[in-house]
Amino acid sequence: MKRSFTVRDLPLSERPRERLAKLGAEALSVPEILAVILGRGSKDESVMAIAHALLHTFGNLKNIAAASAEELTEIKGMGPAKAAQIKAAFELGRRLENPSDEEQKPTVKSPEDAIRSVKNMLKGKKKEHFLVLSLDTRSHLIKTHPISVGSLDTSIVHPREVFKEAISSSAASVILAHNHPSGDPTPSEDDIRITKRLVEVGEIMGIEVLDHIIVCDKDYLSMKARNLL
Repeated sequence: MKRSFTVRDLPLSERPRERLAKLGAEALSVPEILAVILGRGSKDESVMAIAHALLHTFGNLKNIAAASAEELTEIKGMGPAKAAQIKAAFELGRRLENPSDEEQKPTVKSPEDAIRSVKNMLKGKKKEHFLVLSLDTRSHLIKTHPISVGSLDTSIVHPREVFKEAISSSAASVILAHNHPSGDPTPSEDDIRITKRLVEVGEIMGIEVLDHIIVCDKDYLSMKARNLL
């Protein structure tokens, strides 16, 4: 039986980890960086073959980052552990770019401020992700809470879940945000209906809903600015 090619068949100077140690991460190709993250291959696939398969299947790093763990495990040689490694690596990169994850929390007083706080969390997502930004009395961002994934409807965006996170953060107010993978930020009837319901619940709870931002990769819409709250 023909033996499969593995990284160990390469000269030491050409192995991804050795090249990284000698030349720095910037010298590595994208497949080599993926191979370093994955660590090793599987019984039937070398780590480089898995890295190339990821790029071939998803096309680019943006699509790999947006893929779910379940989609990643459809690649031959990619089990749950390797999928978790890939997801964790991209999440670290996102947190490095996202100021809302830093100790110094930003001030959110406009739709543009809100966009800066959530754009990296929503960019490139293939499904709708609903987030809640909890703010203190001075409009400083306390925390951004992921609430649900999937097409917006009342079954997945329940006031209980939204305000549970706001209360746990001692929020004075909140901003709602979700993405439209279609690229069109125009709110649907469900978007408007759910927003109005959350505004009403917020009034009862004493936590003001300041705005609902709909985010696309190249555009956004403020429901407050459109008088839709």
